[in-house]
Amino acid sequence: MTNKIIDAVALTLGIVGALNWGLIGLFKFDLVATLFGNMSILSRIVYALVGFAGIYLISFFMYISNDND
Repeated sequence: MTNKIIDAVALTLGIVGALNWGLIGLFKFDLVATLFGNMSILSRIVYALVGFAGIYLISFFMYISNDND
């Protein structure tokens, strides 16, 4: 049960990060900076959590490779 929660939180943070980068790339609009301030402590925490989630999501490749065996 705990892994499913961690997976869901990591996936949600990964999606938030991807959407934020999409907004930056398409419209030069940083949603996290708009909501929490430009490089405020809260926005830096969000950026760090998204980064940690991305690192954690790398482990999903192991699930994919194990399913194909």
